[in-house]
Amino acid sequence: MNNVYQVYQVSDSTGETLDRIFLAIKAQFSNFDCKTIHYSFTRTENQIDKIISKSKNENNVIILYTIVDKKLAKYMYEISKKNNIPSFEVLGGLISDFSKLLNQEASRKPSGQHILDEEYYKRIEAVQFTIAHDDGKIISDINKSDIVLVGVSRTSKTPTSIYLANRGYKVTNIPLIPGKELSNQIIEETKNTCVVGLTCDPTRLLDVRRNRIQSMNEDRASDYTDEKNILNELENSKKLFKKYNWPIIDVTRKSVEETAASLIKILDIMNS
Repeated sequence: MNNVYQVYQVSDSTGETLDRIFLAIKAQFSNFDCKTIHYSFTRTENQIDKIISKSKNENNVIILYTIVDKKLAKYMYEISKKNNIPSFEVLGGLISDFSKLLNQEASRKPSGQHILDEEYYKRIEAVQFTIAHDDGKIISDINKSDIVLVGVSRTSKTPTSIYLANRGYKVTNIPLIPGKELSNQIIEETKNTCVVGLTCDPTRLLDVRRNRIQSMNEDRASDYTDEKNILNELENSKKLFKKYNWPIIDVTRKSVEETAASLIKILDIMNS
């Protein structure tokens, strides 16, 4: 247990930014055994004192913090140094560098990225649109989509759509159903829209579908997990994508975040 690090993530806001940064750091070390402890909305010296007091009773503590208030950030630095606890300020240096570059003072306001501005409401609208247009439920206004995803069942259409929606993109995802032609309305209404086909390795898709059925106790026809049928589904989907010259993304070894990044790049190229 002595090799397990206790990573304290201390933030003056929700801690979302810090969590993402730490995940990126952690991914670079294969033998980094750790437990993360989150301290959100830390905005007083008293709160910091309690965190330091707790950390002194544990082994292998590392403190990562995002505190935009200069005085409070300095207090965290000094008290952790005094107690010989490794601590790292994640955003402070960048904020100071940008302040110099832009020749203006930073607001140093906690939760500054979470204000209810136009960008925020744009994301909410995108999420509502995407949920309503999940799995082809609505296609009457498909031309309002920023991105349309097309693919056979279990090719990560829904999770990718929701992730993109949280980035502010309106997404419609259309399932390809064996034996059923894609609606002419979809083809016509998306001629000027970014349509991307999602595909997957057949063995991987077979595993995903089997796991889905088991976890959800679904009663599906055996065709759904028949290897030959899956191969046919994927081949037919690729033919469809090529017919309409839609870009194709293989999601087999991609996380939702990686797939979304590829989609955004495709959209940027189309709009440039």
